[in-house]
Amino acid sequence: QVHLVESGGGLVQAGGSLRLSCAASGRTFSSYAMGWFRQAPGKEREFVSTTRWRGGSTYYADYADSVKGRFTIFRDNVKNTVYLQMNSLKPEDTAVYYCAATLYSDYVRFQAYEYDYWGQGTQVTVSS
Repeated sequence: QVHLVESGGGLVQAGGSLRLSCAASGRTFSSYAMGWFRQAPGKEREFVSTTRWRGGSTYYADYADSVKGRFTIFRDNVKNTVYLQMNSLKPEDTAVYYCAATLYSDYVRFQAYEYDYWGQGTQVTVSS
């Protein structure tokens, strides 16, 4: 069982930045594939970013087109934490952001159903 706790959400003006954190339990965090998803009111949960272990100290990262170049995912395996640095925020980034994890890193996972563990979510609101 993996327990995930997100933090770092809040209210920010358009063009501003926020950093989300997701602290995970588990002794093998470094090998987890981690993802960030978001869900706006009335919309389905959508993929934002993911990172997975590729072997050694190499990690793969990918992003939704809507956030590419603005968001960065990175992890601190000592702290068992994955982060989502969000810059140049837009009102359309407003959503509840969820952290997700799976123990498997064999391929890149873009779909919510491919993740086994979820955090409670953190609200991000971007004002215009």
